[in-house]
Amino acid sequence: MGNVLVVVEANPDGSLRKATLNALGAAGAIVKRTGGQIHAVVVAVDARPLAQAVAPYAVSVVYTASGPSFEHGLAEGVTPAVVAAVRAAKADFVVGAATAFGRDVLPRVAGKLQAAMASEVLSIEGTGSDFTFTKPLWAGAVIGTVKLSSPIVVLSVRPTEFQAPAAGSAGEIRELQLEAPAPMRTRFLDFKQVLSTRPSLTEARVVVSGGRGTKGDFQPIEALADALGAAIGASRAVCDAGWQPNDLQVGQTGKVVAPQLYIAVGISGAIQHVAGMKGSKTIVAINKDPDAPIFTVADYGLVGDLFTLIPELTAAIEASK
Repeated sequence: MGNVLVVVEANPDGSLRKATLNALGAAGAIVKRTGGQIHAVVVAVDARPLAQAVAPYAVSVVYTASGPSFEHGLAEGVTPAVVAAVRAAKADFVVGAATAFGRDVLPRVAGKLQAAMASEVLSIEGTGSDFTFTKPLWAGAVIGTVKLSSPIVVLSVRPTEFQAPAAGSAGEIRELQLEAPAPMRTRFLDFKQVLSTRPSLTEARVVVSGGRGTKGDFQPIEALADALGAAIGASRAVCDAGWQPNDLQVGQTGKVVAPQLYIAVGISGAIQHVAGMKGSKTIVAINKDPDAPIFTVADYGLVGDLFTLIPELTAAIEASK
């Protein structure tokens, strides 16, 4: 039948992560072609609240695994529960978001199931069992089309490329019967969460990012972001220089974003950075170099000194409120 199992992910506060809804959208694209059902699996200390949150999103059955060993979401502990859910759902596809959690867990699941896997999937094409998947290669400079041949296929999908399904009637919740967990060889040491009053970078409608052209001075970027109610991002050069924390990095080796509006300030437009933001609906580039590569992907470009232009733009936005 082509059933799909979606691996559910929680935010640090225990709420349902938006990226999981995008993964459910990808699962919907598969079952539309196979006629199968969407199942989900939640692994947590207490999985039921999260299962209740995800159940209304076109999910037939949500499998839960609860216990203290799942407290920190370590891949070594989560994987056996996901594998058990795959078998219970008789799933032919396992889908999760290409987040830090998904990148950690899904390859382990593929290994345990001896399944083929495609990562960072951008689109799902084909009909019936004849599926192909597109994914970025060479930091997004090339889009490859891959075809996987194994009884079970594991996919990590780019959340920015799939639309979340609408909520409806809630599916059934079933508890998995698991064997006693084996002692793990990995252990949790510490989790340092970056707290901010601004929107989350991966879920914000507007993102203002600064690059090397800021010379480490992010005050104009922060003022513009506050005026727009936006999240703040940064290029790899900025994070490598220690000007901003790595959590703000946008790009192939950072976070992939696709907001309604992306403003790139003092960013040259290296392929690595563009790969993380080119899915944005509208891109505005501000750079004093008229030949900067960022202008080739921008919808609107402004050439000039950011330390002059950004305060003027911020003042105009504030005055229009």
